[in-house]
Amino acid sequence: MVRTLAFAALVIVIYMTGAFIAALLKRNNGIADIAWGPGFIVTGWAVLLIRGQGQPRQWLVLALVTIWGGRLAWHIFRRNRGREEDFRYAAWRRQWGRWFVARSFLQVFLLQGFFMLLILAPVLLVAGQPQPQLNWLDLLGSLMWVKGFLFESIGDRQLAAFRRNPANRGRLIGSGLWRYSRHPNYFGEALGWWGIAVIALSAPRGWLGLAGPIVITFLLLFVSGVPLLEKKYAGRPDWEDYKRRTPMFVPWIPGK
Repeated sequence: MVRTLAFAALVIVIYMTGAFIAALLKRNNGIADIAWGPGFIVTGWAVLLIRGQGQPRQWLVLALVTIWGGRLAWHIFRRNRGREEDFRYAAWRRQWGRWFVARSFLQVFLLQGFFMLLILAPVLLVAGQPQPQLNWLDLLGSLMWVKGFLFESIGDRQLAAFRRNPANRGRLIGSGLWRYSRHPNYFGEALGWWGIAVIALSAPRGWLGLAGPIVITFLLLFVSGVPLLEKKYAGRPDWEDYKRRTPMFVPWIPGK
């Protein structure tokens, strides 16, 4: 497993370095967001091709990661196409000054690569070592992944459609899945990775794969997901009303 981890780390460093060079050429660190999903695909398949045995559970997990990462990359690419650099990266470009290049490589691209490696834990446990036969945990994990994928993809689609309507300019979405959670797409992403970790429980030392969903759930809830967006809207009367009547993360039926 140590060799698998080291190989995956090498693939990620090479991949994120390439994304960093592309960002320098484009003068847009938003490329890091587009590169996020495909990074999981590239690393997972590289591990499977070099260290895997082509067993059913390995194909299953890599198929789920490929669908998730491909959809996410396409969604972010379409959302960012023709726009200026994301406000977070633009602010760092101003703040970091002459250290911008070095800090971008270390604090944006390599740091994301480090988190990518941690989140990939269940995938590496499945793809990098021989697997027992499929069982009920594979079905349970797959069902969790499907539910998470639907929440993430439908939530993103509903938000995009809402923003395309000129009548909604300056308004907050509160319909569809956004009626039941303030961040249904983030909830779906976390649930999908919990599903992959459940599949990995059948692998040798599979419990180590729980590190993946724990890390991504922590990041979404406390670092790069929920806090940044909620801080952006804090203090707006419509946001505070929406916040009072809508769960933050895990959805449930709202009160009347």
